[in-house]
Amino acid sequence: QLHLVESGGGLVQPGGSLTLSCAASANLDYYAIGWFHQAPGKEREGVSCISRIGGNTDSADSVKGRFTISRDNAKNTVYLQMNSLKPEDTGVYYCAAHVTRQLQCSLLLGYDYWGQGTQVTVSS
Repeated sequence: QLHLVESGGGLVQPGGSLTLSCAASANLDYYAIGWFHQAPGKEREGVSCISRIGGNTDSADSVKGRFTISRDNAKNTVYLQMNSLKPEDTGVYYCAAHVTRQLQCSLLLGYDYWGQGTQVTVSS
């Protein structure tokens, strides 16, 4: 089974930036990847996804213009660059994957493999 490990979370002030990484245990060429956010006391929500070869991305309206998803398949790693962070961005961020031959991604689809999450706290 595919294992995913998130890293890069931490404490940052509002307006600051963080880059999250999702390191996979195997080649990701045939996996679409999504980043999900779970705020305290809330349900997990899709943030951004990237297609298996990186040619297509999608993101939630709340993060458009602030967050950028990217991938480096040679390193088996996906990134989430988070800029202009807001207190409401606080929570656990998970990366997830599903096998696909499609050349697009969707946050509406089910994801089969999940990391353990990394905590992001945006506070002054």
